[in-house]
Amino acid sequence: MEIAALTDVGLARENNQDSFFASANSEFPLFIIADGMGGHKAGEKASSMAVDIIKNKFSLMIREFDVKKDINLLIKSSIKKANEKIYLKSLERLEYQGMGTTITLAYILDNYIYIGNVGDSRAYYISKDEILQITEDHSLVNELVKNGSITNEEAKTHPQKNVITRAVGTSNNVKIDTYKYKYEMGDFLLLCSDGLTNMVDEMEILNIINGSNSLVDACQRLISMAKNNGGFDNITVVAIKF
Repeated sequence: MEIAALTDVGLARENNQDSFFASANSEFPLFIIADGMGGHKAGEKASSMAVDIIKNKFSLMIREFDVKKDINLLIKSSIKKANEKIYLKSLERLEYQGMGTTITLAYILDNYIYIGNVGDSRAYYISKDEILQITEDHSLVNELVKNGSITNEEAKTHPQKNVITRAVGTSNNVKIDTYKYKYEMGDFLLLCSDGLTNMVDEMEILNIINGSNSLVDACQRLISMAKNNGGFDNITVVAIKF
């Protein structure tokens, strides 16, 4: 696998509330993106806690479990542990009250991508001529689209498009979606925060991923385009070529 990962504060935020992990160890192919929320530096704290807790919990559990058999258990248990610790941390100090984070993680096993998701950070599968959103956004706007209240076009400019309906750490329970997707050699997996997807449309993402000299170049170009289009949020991308 070829791997690249970049994050940028963008043009409107004072601090970067996104966090990520991209493993360089082929024996531990785990990739995580977290987009924090909360006042002051609470979102930054929540996202960094989530990434560290999930990474460490996952690393411990793969020594104790049959990864092939129990991969969904590992994904859900690690996210639940992050949820528990962040929620308890939010009760400790007033400035942490209400903090939380999205989580999108991917683990590569045999010929499959296994994904866990909470919130509206996304996982895309990208081939030469197609981009497919694997995850489903847990957002108010997506619920409105699903029930027919607004169209996909209206969703792009909806004033509440950043309101999420699920997050890690905002309550003592969390509902986690999991996915399994078979990959082909030469194709790509992209994990990204909404600082990218709110600024760059999917066809532009597809063209940049396929038209760049390297994955690092692709990530740099995606972030540059998001900033050129406004850069209103932190932007994080983790790209993998199989």
